[in-house]
Amino acid sequence: MSQNTLKSLDGAVLFIFGATGDLAKRKLFPAIYSLYKEGKLSENFAVIGLARRPKTKEQFRDNLHASINEFSRYDQKDTERWNQFVEHFEYMSLDTQNPEGFKDLNVLTQSLEEKFSLNGNRLFYLALAPELFGGVAQNLRVGGLLESGGWHRLVIEKPFGYDLKSAEELNKQIRGVFEEEEIYRIDHYLGKEMVQNIEVIRFANAFFEPLWNNKHIANVQVTLSETVGVEERGGYYDHSGALRDMVQNHALQIVSMIAMEAPSRLEAEDIRDEKVKVLRSIRPFADDQDLRNHVIRGQYKAGSHGGKDMPAYRDEPNVNPESVTETFFAAKLHVDNFRWAGVPFYVRTGKRMPAKSTEVVVEFKNVPDHVYLAKNNNLRPNLLVIRVNPEEGIYIKINAKKPDSERSIVPVAMDFCQSCQVGINTPEAYERLLFDALCGESTYFTRWDEVATAWSIIDQIANSWSKDASDLKFYPAGTWGPEESHELLARDGFHWWPVNGQEEDDVIWISGKS
Repeated sequence: MSQNTLKSLDGAVLFIFGATGDLAKRKLFPAIYSLYKEGKLSENFAVIGLARRPKTKEQFRDNLHASINEFSRYDQKDTERWNQFVEHFEYMSLDTQNPEGFKDLNVLTQSLEEKFSLNGNRLFYLALAPELFGGVAQNLRVGGLLESGGWHRLVIEKPFGYDLKSAEELNKQIRGVFEEEEIYRIDHYLGKEMVQNIEVIRFANAFFEPLWNNKHIANVQVTLSETVGVEERGGYYDHSGALRDMVQNHALQIVSMIAMEAPSRLEAEDIRDEKVKVLRSIRPFADDQDLRNHVIRGQYKAGSHGGKDMPAYRDEPNVNPESVTETFFAAKLHVDNFRWAGVPFYVRTGKRMPAKSTEVVVEFKNVPDHVYLAKNNNLRPNLLVIRVNPEEGIYIKINAKKPDSERSIVPVAMDFCQSCQVGINTPEAYERLLFDALCGESTYFTRWDEVATAWSIIDQIANSWSKDASDLKFYPAGTWGPEESHELLARDGFHWWPVNGQEEDDVIWISGKS
């Protein structure tokens, strides 16, 4: 996609619902500024911030300045350029449940489109609670905002429902106003550089794709770990838990991209077709006992890490002191198709872990034990590790002769850190996805059938858990989860590989860092 694509679209009006919220402050406004600084936004655009809170245009622009000053990749030293940028921003106090307010919004929009020579293209970004999505969509139509003659696109944040039933109802409400191709369900993990790079690593390298199957891969491990607790999100998180907060979207999306077949064309719908096929191939659990044998849920208790004491989850603000909500999830999944049959996919995510990391480890099958080199050395498996966050890059671990030795073999890790390269200011995920939405590029947004299939997987687990909480395990904050999550792999002769480059002492690193 050309960086000048937006200019050929003659610009657009961006509506940020929830403009006084944390997401807009930390991600959306800095993303818009980055697109402007990089020339991906021409001068023909406008942004309208919308929230219930009364605020003058000047106050809103002051908040915008503070947001970008704190969170943007770019500074504001060019005062003239900044003044040009901020002129494109307006603010309006809006009650999303009042249809009359949307008619006033349409009047403001038309005046901005005339001011900036726009042709009716409108992008509605709903950084709101999901229960408001349907009402906002209806009021956009009632207020005449979908009659401008240009394209209209709706960007909505997760969570998209609480279960399949609520997601279906929410989708029904939105689809009553917008067509599927106009709806952009955002999962910011899909905007991360190395998640998007998975396709390239797989399909652009001749020495990976022939090995990318059950004949050569022993297991795949996906880790999404956080060092923080629930912070100020206790009320939300106690209702959601790790299963709905991380697994339904982020974890399953990564699994689908690792396991998907090569699309017939590099078109959005073809790529998303292949991802849905993976989700549909994930084996359901036979019964509750089978589920408990393959799924671990945990909750952090009081602990310490790095000399810092951390409270138990049940002692966090706005959390039920008797809560059985999981802060840790681990599971062994099977993708039952010809490529992956028999290969376990291990997924884990949790709060209060020792390290913040999102990584995918592909462990290849080892050489036969009785081969000469294997018999005389403790050979370790070859690994391909894709680092998504916080460091972006890949490394490959192979076996090689130890320097200055006769026949001793040691693991060698060849490391490429993309985010470490000098001169590279890695774009944030929201920059990519916001730009894609403006361009009409839907590849890295989730389609309805992806959402529905993922919820069907999650609902089986959640429904089983709702019957009995006796399988909830506890782990000290600052550790890698309950011991049962390690036993999950040990039963198959595997173990969780370290993340963030924490490796065995005798590994020799060949670094691609600059």
